[in-house]
Amino acid sequence: MDRNRSWWAFAGIAAMVGALTGIAAATFRIALSWLTSRRGQVVDWSHAHWWAPPVFVAACALATTVAAGLVHRVEPHAEGSGIPRVEAVVEGRAAPGRLRIFPVKYVGGLLSMGAGLALGREGPSVQMGGNIAVMVSKLTRRHSEQLRLLVAGGAAAGLATAFNAPIAGGVFVLEELLKRFDAKATVATLTASAAGFASAHLLVHDDNAFHVARLAQPRLSQAGWIALAGLLCGVAAVAYNRTVVLALHAADTSSWPVELRAALIGALIGVIALVAPQLVGGGDNLTQQALLGSGALAGVLGVLAVRWVLGVVSYAACTPGGLFAPMLVLGTHVGLAVGIVARAVDPTAPPPAALALVGMAAFFAASVHAPVTAIVLASEMTGTTSQLAPTLGACAIALTLALAMRQEGIYDLLTTRAARAARENELV
Repeated sequence: MDRNRSWWAFAGIAAMVGALTGIAAATFRIALSWLTSRRGQVVDWSHAHWWAPPVFVAACALATTVAAGLVHRVEPHAEGSGIPRVEAVVEGRAAPGRLRIFPVKYVGGLLSMGAGLALGREGPSVQMGGNIAVMVSKLTRRHSEQLRLLVAGGAAAGLATAFNAPIAGGVFVLEELLKRFDAKATVATLTASAAGFASAHLLVHDDNAFHVARLAQPRLSQAGWIALAGLLCGVAAVAYNRTVVLALHAADTSSWPVELRAALIGALIGVIALVAPQLVGGGDNLTQQALLGSGALAGVLGVLAVRWVLGVVSYAACTPGGLFAPMLVLGTHVGLAVGIVARAVDPTAPPPAALALVGMAAFFAASVHAPVTAIVLASEMTGTTSQLAPTLGACAIALTLALAMRQEGIYDLLTTRAARAARENELV
């Protein structure tokens, strides 16, 4: 009887963590959407006034400077995605952290992403969920093992709300953060994810995160093109992981002040926003466009190159902001490029939209080393199940290639960095 009550109590606390996280992540999402819309309006208005563009660029630089300053001077653990920090806590390699992570992540994320940095809201939502779990665990006096499981649950709720994908939120935490599927871990993550999704639905009434046209069932004769998409996504993901790590190493060893570096990056983003506003920000608009299968090869490759550089540079600003959404942009555009070439030489090749969807999952699987999450996420965000078989095959090929090239998952690499930073901060 006591054991049953203990299970119900734990599930209830996990639901509380999830519900609070859902509300926090939903308000964050709404505020960020409002800022993104206003940024576009200001860009349009700036073109009508000769003095406005420099002011806009200065405002972007100021916003990123303040965001970086908040992280650097108030709460260093709020830097970047936040998922590596949460993973380090779940693994017991870092202390749960201070409660001020939440406000710094929230405000800093709105400033940096509102200014147009090529970062995603998913990582910050995950870390805010983890920090909410720490608060609830302290209030309910949970022991360390349960605290870590609740942190994982909060992370699942954050991702579920950010992507409108409750199943993928739970699966990602089980596969990537916890790396196990035992009963308690499953209860914590799935309960919190469901509660977070439900509470967020009170504020955000979205359908699927992305929309795709009706895609025909794939044929076996198309397997070669799917394999090629998987191979190229694997190569691209390995290169991306290494580029991100190199950029962070350069930032860590730079003698430039953090705020100055962030200001320069913010100014660069501001200039690009004035010229090509569709290329800045999280990139959901670009992912959506790619999933429709439209575009010329030169344009697709151009977007891929620009977003690659912007994503890496934005992450090196060390402001709050995640890698999830930028990775989806890159994956869809690699797949779309393959699809455009395929259709040009082979009329029976898969539609470009189908290969864009496959590429999104394959790139994620190879970069993060979480193929199950990649498949579930791609299906749940688009509401499409007709491409499950090619997605599975491409993910397997992309991940195998990444492993053969001895490339660690991006969050494993960043978790080691986060754990090292946590130890250094504890020694100071």
